[in-house]
Amino acid sequence: MTTITTTPEQLIAGSRERIDALDDRIIGLIQERMAVSAVIQEARIGAGGRRVHLSREMEVLSHWERCPRQAGGPPSR
Repeated sequence: MTTITTTPEQLIAGSRERIDALDDRIIGLIQERMAVSAVIQEARIGAGGRRVHLSREMEVLSHWERCPRQAGGPPSR
């Protein structure tokens, strides 16, 4: 039986590559979210409304504030 030994350096390098790939996906999702938000803003303004709907903004902020705790991370400040 052959065993393959991974050095700490190899483990770290591989893990960093994985983090970089995850970061790329996160950035892509944020860009997509921004584009959808822009469509909503344009529709709201086109209908004579305001660019920002404050109660919706508060809902979004509240959701983001809960996310770290739900993922097992530290609570938001």
